[in-house]
Amino acid sequence: MRFDGRVAFVTGGSRGIGKGIAQLFAETGAKIGIVDVNEEALKETQKEFSEKGFEVLTKKADVSNAQEVEAAVKEVVDTFGRVDILVNNAGIIRDNLLFKMTDSDWEAVMNVHLKGSFNASRAVQQYMVDQKYGRIINISSTSALGNRGQVNYSAAKAGLQGFTKTLAIELGKFGITANSVAPGFIETEMTKATAERMGISFDELTSETLKSIPVGRWGQPEDIANAVLFFADEKSSFVSGQVIYVAGGPTV
Repeated sequence: MRFDGRVAFVTGGSRGIGKGIAQLFAETGAKIGIVDVNEEALKETQKEFSEKGFEVLTKKADVSNAQEVEAAVKEVVDTFGRVDILVNNAGIIRDNLLFKMTDSDWEAVMNVHLKGSFNASRAVQQYMVDQKYGRIINISSTSALGNRGQVNYSAAKAGLQGFTKTLAIELGKFGITANSVAPGFIETEMTKATAERMGISFDELTSETLKSIPVGRWGQPEDIANAVLFFADEKSSFVSGQVIYVAGGPTV
């Protein structure tokens, strides 16, 4: 049980990549705290994980609201005694071309991805500093390299990489590492929504996308979870401030 005795806090953990990450942590011995705004999905995940015998606490919280995040982190610490791992996964898309993008499209994406990661990282660091141990993993994206129709999302995901490197510099002396995982094309509700936005079926989207993926398949949430667990491992203490692209091939 690789993470026995550890406590992981996953934002946006009720579906997709976040749920896959939370599940793999639980399967390897960690206690799990999950926050999300989707109350129905949270209830389903709580029930599913509890039936599997996982120790899990779920709470509805908006990561862009600092008070809600701080309260959720405190509840996790009060329940499980500590918080060792933070995965900043919560995210939304508001895709559009620049000339069509509204202020609210821009602000919503920035608030969830960047402000949300800031809020959660600030909330956990006080506990991690006291215990002289912590792992912070931010979920970026290959879109950080630029992607048509995603000027807001691309900017936010690129920002997370700079955020990651700065956390690594500031927190390293306290035994806390900070790293980032940047997924490529992963089969989730979000990528299915992208297909809908483009006016094509998900099968059409995947068929076209596969042409540019050297390994010949698209990714699954567990592919990202495996990379996250590498960064979260105690044995990865000399790996910090790094970004790993999990995209089935090289990125440019």
